Amino acid sequence: MTGKNKQNYNKDYIELVKKIAPKTNEVVSIFNAFWVGGFICTIGQFIRYMLSFVFGIYGDALSSATSVIMIFLGCLLTGLGVYDRVGHYAGGGSIVPITGFANSVTSPAMEFKSEGYIYGMGAKMFVVAGPIIVFGVTASIAVGLVYYIVGLFI
Repeated sequence: MTGKNKQNYNKDYIELVKKIAPKTNEVVSIFNAFWVGGFICTIGQFIRYMLSFVFGIYGDALSSATSVIMIFLGCLLTGLGVYDRVGHYAGGGSIVPITGFANSVTSPAMEFKSEGYIYGMGAKMFVVAGPIIVFGVTASIAVGLVYYIVGLFI
């Protein structure tokens, strides 16, 4: 394929994709992501207040208990098929909170369960969440090094 034919082919392909791709309203998508993500965080804050005021849990135990409950809710809603519908509606708004991470671990585990517990669930559980963990740890190390270096000069 010559350069001229390749450019025409690429141009035709881009036009075809534009024609058949579903049209999205970015403003509505951003609004839905914002309010759903905020609502999930509000639920987490409500759980935190209830644990604090009703059960008298404070400090690190409060943070841990809130995280565990939110992870459990994310996994439960994924298992029931609710979180997928929320994710389809809200997009990135459902991915950002801790429940989105729970969803990204639970979904592949459920999908590959038929391949067995070791080679299916165990091996494929972090297919989606693995890169998140790797880049999160790498970013936290980089930030920690910057704080350490800045701390040497202050």
